[in-house]
Amino acid sequence: MNLNQKYDLDKFKSCKIIVIGDVMLDRYLWGEVKRISPEAPVPIFQIRKRSEVIGGAGNVVRNLVGLGVSATLIGIRGNDNTGETLLGMFENQKIDSVLIKDCSRPTITKTRIISNGQQLLRIDEEDTVILEGSVKDDLLEYFGRKISECDVAILSDYGKGILQTPGIAKEIITMTANRGIPVFVDPKGTDWERYRNATCITPNTAEIELVVGEKLGDDEALVRAAKKIQKDYQIEHVLVTRGPLGMCLCESSGEIHFISSIAREVYDVSGAGDTVISTLTTGFASGLSLLDSARIANVAAGIVVGKIGTQPINILELKAAIEINNGTTGGRINHKINSLASAEVRVQAWKADNQKVVFTNGCFDLLHPGHIHLLHSAKELGDKLIVGINSDESIQRLKGPTRPILSESDRAAILGALDCVDMIVIFAEDTPVGLIQTLAPDVLVKGSDYNRETVVGGEIVEGYGGKVNLVPVLEGYSTTLLAEKMLRRAESPALPV
Repeated sequence: MNLNQKYDLDKFKSCKIIVIGDVMLDRYLWGEVKRISPEAPVPIFQIRKRSEVIGGAGNVVRNLVGLGVSATLIGIRGNDNTGETLLGMFENQKIDSVLIKDCSRPTITKTRIISNGQQLLRIDEEDTVILEGSVKDDLLEYFGRKISECDVAILSDYGKGILQTPGIAKEIITMTANRGIPVFVDPKGTDWERYRNATCITPNTAEIELVVGEKLGDDEALVRAAKKIQKDYQIEHVLVTRGPLGMCLCESSGEIHFISSIAREVYDVSGAGDTVISTLTTGFASGLSLLDSARIANVAAGIVVGKIGTQPINILELKAAIEINNGTTGGRINHKINSLASAEVRVQAWKADNQKVVFTNGCFDLLHPGHIHLLHSAKELGDKLIVGINSDESIQRLKGPTRPILSESDRAAILGALDCVDMIVIFAEDTPVGLIQTLAPDVLVKGSDYNRETVVGGEIVEGYGGKVNLVPVLEGYSTTLLAEKMLRRAESPALPV
């Protein structure tokens, strides 16, 4: 079945979800290792770039926002510069958040050192003591104010002190139950008594093994453990994420469902659990069954593990992946299709590796030899080629209601099959100015039917020292001409090709 046709994922926009948990800053140092230190047998890491993203429970909210959800975050921060940085990031991304200041601890920070796209080391700054006094009271007070406005609550437990504090998780679950609001939990640690009466819990295999105290060597043992969790803690549903083995969903009805993993290239599993619980909860809040929500979450997880660093899912990526895989669990996700946020991080990694980034854009509706020539010519000008393609709505505004001929998902899938294309980003605006400003390509390419004055984004690229290249076009090829020829042949089949 095709999930994108069976379910209207645009219903996600009507969902309101509240998240409470451990918020942190994920910091990245991008660079390379070329030699060993003469002082000790350790590699010397040369920093090329630095970047920061919202992590932990904040990444759950980023996933929700990427899916179109109206999301609210409640957490804590330290009385430090990192806390101020986090606040500014939430404001810039227009994320509704309440970060209570706790002067007794630092803002949680995870610094990842990455060379050639691979994580070498992670450095953590944190204090995981439980909350005390007014901080705990304020947290519960804010949650109580916000919960009545929401459809579902998520407890994002990273084991950093908030949900380990006695009484907090229990009181939150009681509040939601009194209002008939489901609560989903991404757990941590071995004391799951605090999650009693939750609607759904989403451990990975290692986490559930810790709780039941045994290795789960086969599917039968896994199901036994999940049922024990349901019984011992009165949790309605258990979804176990199993990495390359997919997922196992144990429903309150007693039904067991194994969901196979989607074939994928795995670059980084950071944040995959955040994506699973975000997508699962959103699907459920939008009216989907828990099983269908889990299937969609499985697709979403397959997308984010193909990204470098902690990066959220995006509704355009999800729709494209579902359509490409035709709603089955046996397809292969095209990791060339990226949201702007994930594209930005990948481009930073490429540039840190001294790779020249080339950008071109267009509708690419009915791919023809002229397009192929342009794309191959563009790739020859650098190491990595990014293609920005107009969304369906953007093309309709530009070219009228009869276009596009092919959907954005189909166009992205076809472009993704070309070896010369390294990344695809779908943009909803009329022009790619936002993409160009964010990705800052080294080279901007258009066909020679343009001139430098009419190339959108040309001034931006040349302004920071990049180049604009116009490559020769193949005469006689255009999507409009192809569409007109198809229409004539449909009306008069006897016409010559």
